[in-house]
Amino acid sequence: MKNSILSLMSILALSSGLSYAGADIAPIEEPVINIPMIDNSAFYMGIGFGISYVNDNDTDEEISSNTMMLQAGYQYNENVAIEGRYSFGFNTDYDSGSIGALNSAYDGDFSSWGIYVKPMYPIKDVSIYALLGYGGVMLDDLVNGDAYESGFQWGVGAGYAFTDQISVFVDYVSLYDDKGFDYRAQLDDVESDTWSVGFSYKF
Repeated sequence: MKNSILSLMSILALSSGLSYAGADIAPIEEPVINIPMIDNSAFYMGIGFGISYVNDNDTDEEISSNTMMLQAGYQYNENVAIEGRYSFGFNTDYDSGSIGALNSAYDGDFSSWGIYVKPMYPIKDVSIYALLGYGGVMLDDLVNGDAYESGFQWGVGAGYAFTDQISVFVDYVSLYDDKGFDYRAQLDDVESDTWSVGFSYKF
């Protein structure tokens, strides 16, 4: 009987000790892992070279021009940027198409501008992008003066990043596609587009 009482008291004491010790055990907290946010925002500028066309699809007349393109923009993140472009031409040529006139060098200048939203899809060091915006095209020093039209512009392209700052790109942009071109070919289907290759620098 005495042994039973002693055993019971030992069990109670042990249980009390465990309960007391348990009161001192701090709750286990899960570790907090801080994932650093990558800031892809940046201003950038670039320069490109290419060729631009203005075509009258009814008469097959074509003005083509080598171009230099200046680019400036702001990239908000890896998927969206706002970009502005200005292009001016040199070594411009005229093809008379089906109207029968002699082909000749065009003495005037080609120029264009545009403001675009630039959605991008990055794949490692390559970025595929679109250009959606508004801009204008001008041919100056035509027979009756300058001719200018503006409207919706769109384009597609791809870039490759050599470093975090320097990348190269190639793209196509439709500058104009509508009836007429100012006072020229007012009833004809006229379109203008451009191809560019260049490089950009992020600040």
